[in-house]
Amino acid sequence: MEQLWAPWRFPYIKSDRPPGCVLCDAAKERKDDQNLIVLRGENNFVILNAYPYNPAHVMVAPYSHVGSPGELSREELANHIELVVKAIEALRKAFSPAGFNTGMNLGRVAGAGIEDHIHTHVVPRWEGDTNFMPILADTKVLSESMESVYKKLKEYLV
Repeated sequence: MEQLWAPWRFPYIKSDRPPGCVLCDAAKERKDDQNLIVLRGENNFVILNAYPYNPAHVMVAPYSHVGSPGELSREELANHIELVVKAIEALRKAFSPAGFNTGMNLGRVAGAGIEDHIHTHVVPRWEGDTNFMPILADTKVLSESMESVYKKLKEYLV
């Protein structure tokens, strides 16, 4: 039997997380290319997911470090939704997906990998993007590099 390896997933899977908040740290560093922040808005930013479900999987996150959408101001909430819409439009132009999954995972039991800093996932979907690999090999095949996705998406998120 052949084995497929995805060692890049291990840091995400293991239970002990590094100190601090990966979203806050990325936003503060101002190294957008390195941290894969494709757009900065007034109260939120759009960042590529470092552990994507599909190519071009982005997250919209507030600069405020909060664990619930109810903790955001009206302005932060409005800007959050505006950037979700903008991300969808840019992903349509850059990658022509057939559809999208969008949403928040609130709490660890709901699948939140970063449970104390809310963010909305925007996952582009294509016909046939699911296959036997995740089921049989517990491995997701991503068809495009993070660098390529960043460059394409950055072009449409201005």
